[in-house]
Amino acid sequence: MGIQNLIITIEREYGSGGRIVGKKLGEELGMNFYDDDLMRIASEKSAVGEQYFRLADEKAQKSPFLWFSRGRAVDLTVPSPDDDLTSPENLFRFQAQVIHELAEQQPCIFVGRAAGYILDQFEDVEKLVRVFVYSDFVTRVQRVIEVDCIDEEKAKKRIRKIENDRKGYYRYYTDSDWYNMQNYDLTINTTRFDLNQTAELIKSYCRQRGYLE
Repeated sequence: MGIQNLIITIEREYGSGGRIVGKKLGEELGMNFYDDDLMRIASEKSAVGEQYFRLADEKAQKSPFLWFSRGRAVDLTVPSPDDDLTSPENLFRFQAQVIHELAEQQPCIFVGRAAGYILDQFEDVEKLVRVFVYSDFVTRVQRVIEVDCIDEEKAKKRIRKIENDRKGYYRYYTDSDWYNMQNYDLTINTTRFDLNQTAELIKSYCRQRGYLE
């Protein structure tokens, strides 16, 4: 299957099934799939402890100022040894470097971490498909109850917290709204689609763009 240079990024509401769809696509298309293993790779390449990346992973930071736009996106320049290497901005830069390097090496799928925004900044990433997966709240609550094995109230709280973190993270580092559909090439509502159908929709879109045979 012709997937040379194809990169798929997936932002997802918690409980929408976006991560599972990404993993499924990776298996079906023979593409490398990256989620939280990006933190391990970024740690190895930067020599910064993995725990720092995990503490900052897709979270709005503790300072209330980091919940809002900085007025500009974080630049993606390589951090200097003179910088505070464990600052949230530098951790984002290190991870952005890793995402770009992996995208240069092979077709792959990235979940979260503003990967679509990051790769859109580089002119050498030609076959980029940025996906946003969402679902209605009732459906997401039910999925989280089933997958995380928790009760309804805990599921609702978990969804709200994680989505607030993801929105804050995206806003701070990209100076854009996570829910701005102009940031994506394809948006899919999984309320009435199962995850197999969702994966097929993404593949169909890639074929329409000429990225898959």
